[in-house]
Amino acid sequence: MSTAPASAAQPSLARTLRLPSLVLFGLAYMTPLIVLGIFGVVAETTGGASASAYLVALVAMLFTASSYGRMAAAYPVAGSAYTYVRRTIDPRVGFLVGWAVLLDYLFLPMVIWLIGAAYLEAQFPAVPGWMWILGFIIVTTLLNILGIKVADRANYILMAFQVLVIVVFVGLSIGSVVAHQGAGGLISAGPFLNPTATFQGVTAGAAIAAYSFLGFDAVTTFTEETIEPRKTVPRAILLIALIGGVIFILVSYTTQLVHPGGQFHDASSAAFDIAITIGGNVFGSIFIAGLVVAQFASGLAAQASAARLMFAMGRDGALPRKVFGEISRRFRSPVVNLVIIGVVGLVAMFLDVATSTSFINFGAFVAFTMVNVSVIVYYLRQRKEGVRHNAVLYVVLPAVGAIVTGYLLTRLDINAIVLGLSWLVLGIIVLAIVTKGFRQLPPEIAYDEADTETTAAPAAAAPVAGPAPEAAPAPARE
Repeated sequence: MSTAPASAAQPSLARTLRLPSLVLFGLAYMTPLIVLGIFGVVAETTGGASASAYLVALVAMLFTASSYGRMAAAYPVAGSAYTYVRRTIDPRVGFLVGWAVLLDYLFLPMVIWLIGAAYLEAQFPAVPGWMWILGFIIVTTLLNILGIKVADRANYILMAFQVLVIVVFVGLSIGSVVAHQGAGGLISAGPFLNPTATFQGVTAGAAIAAYSFLGFDAVTTFTEETIEPRKTVPRAILLIALIGGVIFILVSYTTQLVHPGGQFHDASSAAFDIAITIGGNVFGSIFIAGLVVAQFASGLAAQASAARLMFAMGRDGALPRKVFGEISRRFRSPVVNLVIIGVVGLVAMFLDVATSTSFINFGAFVAFTMVNVSVIVYYLRQRKEGVRHNAVLYVVLPAVGAIVTGYLLTRLDINAIVLGLSWLVLGIIVLAIVTKGFRQLPPEIAYDEADTETTAAPAAAAPVAGPAPEAAPAPARE
């Protein structure tokens, strides 16, 4: 497949995002309130040691966040794991990683909208669920089409309300504990370690809790819309994982103080029952509203990220360029990709939450594992070229991250693994078509990372005969 030169007049992504905006997008994608949405399940699995599960998950995610930061600094262009793997390991492997990630990115907005619609349908049973799903899709798509700055402003409002609900929930939990046990009840090892908690239970709970962190890497897809991406994106990734983890630990700790142990009437709705217990029916309604708003904010960020991953693959020619690799001249956003994701979201009308969430984590854990491996390969390649990096940062930490995320991949249920592998097989077929029976490498645009500091327009395409060479000056030694 030939790669046409990029036109100088081609519209490009505008650089408008700074560190606070990136952190907000990442947190919105993660949805901090998800800690309450799955609190009962984690507490039940850990025997009431949910805070320990989130602590273990945070440590695990920080290893991978470090690897994403290394790669984002080395390759500050859109594409995330897809770009990092194809640049460091091999274009074909990169294509398959991008294909696996696409499973997560493409269907995650659908799941988010479905969960939000489920809460609204429960609150307003007279309104059919498909109407809520359609409403989510239309409003979210329009905001993202209008451009990243509009979605950015909307995120500030949505995140503010979500944080407010979390703060009130934690405050009421603390008040409830003090009222029943006194101030001394606020200090307890129970949420971390108690007689009913076991090592197996805590690690199993950590595998579940790790799902709450999915999305901390999504901001890498906004690299070409970020001011000073080499510095800003790595900082944002670590901050998102760290801030999210601290929120998860704090919320699970205080909630576990209100309800010690892991026994619930219904683990899936445990947090809602606790909200009514600590704040009455009024706060219960506010809590539901907060969850719906959280889902909307998360869907906004998830759709925007997925559209930019598809844009990166389309611009490279890995997907049809005329469809996926175009930016609207009027809105400066990948309109076609946003609409496609909205159409995919309509599938939510025919699925339930359990079915739809069974396969989206496969791509995420494949990406996490391969990004960790990419850092090690990058270190070895740079070493051959005479550039030395810190072995702890570029070998030891990524190796630990790869082992942990690879383990989490094996902890997915059998349905997720089967569907994920089936999706990969389909990706291999597509790769065979794109590469004309594997006789040539997938097409790739050669970017000049140095130029991306001021413009997002891609450089002229060039054929590749192996992993793409680095166009940017070598990063400073650490």
